[in-house]
Amino acid sequence: MMSSTGANSSTTTTASSSTAKTNNASLDQSDFLKLLVAKLTTQDPMNPQTDTDFIGQLAQFSSLDQSSQSTSAIAQLRANSFLGRNVELRSSTGATVSGLVSAVRMDGTTPKLMVNGNSYDLSQVMSVTASTSSVSRS
Repeated sequence: MMSSTGANSSTTTTASSSTAKTNNASLDQSDFLKLLVAKLTTQDPMNPQTDTDFIGQLAQFSSLDQSSQSTSAIAQLRANSFLGRNVELRSSTGATVSGLVSAVRMDGTTPKLMVNGNSYDLSQVMSVTASTSSVSRS
């Protein structure tokens, strides 16, 4: 009977982990704590997890969170470098679009380039040139 309880707890933990993996873009520390509490309530009392395991998991989560924030900041800096430049993009329909990047907007943690009133991902950029209107000639 005890072994079936352990099997049920591992099944529940696995289900929680797979849910976390599918929504990893929007997880934060409160989500981690909810998963931690769920894991504690479903763990096998005959084989409990040690406190050092939890501390290690928290450290890994903090590191992952900082890495994600750094990646988002780098993507935003890269997108800002396109401001005032002419770009050639591949639209979601496959058509080529050219125009001036007039703004950069954040969609969650993903920067979007505004070209001709439409929003585009950085991955859609095929080429970049300096804007002729921003280049001063003497």
